[in-house]
Amino acid sequence: MSGHNKWSTIKRKKGALDAKRSQAFSRIIKEITVAVKEGGGDPDGNPRLRMAINNAKGVNMPKDNIQRAIAKAEKDPDNLMELTFEGYGPGGVALFIECLTDNNNRTVSAIRTILTKKGGSLGTNGSLAFIFERKGIFTIKKEKVNLDDIELDLIDSGAQNIEDNGESYIVTTALEDFGRMNKKLEELKVEVENASLQRIPNDYKTTDTSTALKLLRIVDDIEDNDDVQSVYHNLEITDEVMAAMEND
Repeated sequence: MSGHNKWSTIKRKKGALDAKRSQAFSRIIKEITVAVKEGGGDPDGNPRLRMAINNAKGVNMPKDNIQRAIAKAEKDPDNLMELTFEGYGPGGVALFIECLTDNNNRTVSAIRTILTKKGGSLGTNGSLAFIFERKGIFTIKKEKVNLDDIELDLIDSGAQNIEDNGESYIVTTALEDFGRMNKKLEELKVEVENASLQRIPNDYKTTDTSTALKLLRIVDDIEDNDDVQSVYHNLEITDEVMAAMEND
């Protein structure tokens, strides 16, 4: 899982360097809206909403904001659509983009413009299925749990990997075990900082440092779009790239 370790590291470093609190709140509010639309406003009977609320707490969203988002979604839910894009950036690095949007044409145009202006291209849906695999990723603050007490329970519930990232444990499951792990953590009363289905690369692409930085700037530009929820790529983050990012 060394590739996944690097993926987790770069996501955390990036978040520490340029975290955008209001953007994080906006993305979670959209997820709450979709969850309420799918399963109602009662988190006890709506696992997706329950997970969205937990993730909101993980980024310190005030309780009042969460309740307002649920109430608004129940009263007048936005007509949000889930939309994905697949394509390539500089150096042939694969990109997978997940969006929630109320205007399909606006989002398609914005993503295409970013890619084409900066040396990337859009592909057809399904063209990158062999590169990315959806996995459950759970982030648990180390200070909130004694791993020795729950490790066997996590393995029995489908944990493929438990990674110590300094401040947190990152628990990885197969897609089909995501719900089972979520339920087990609730039963164990383990406070989860973040739980999500992420697209983890099966194969990584190595480029020179200059090309890598161009790719990461494209990722930044895409993530700045309000309709974008997540961006995944299969760039191999080498020590040289990490050093160049810190100086970029």
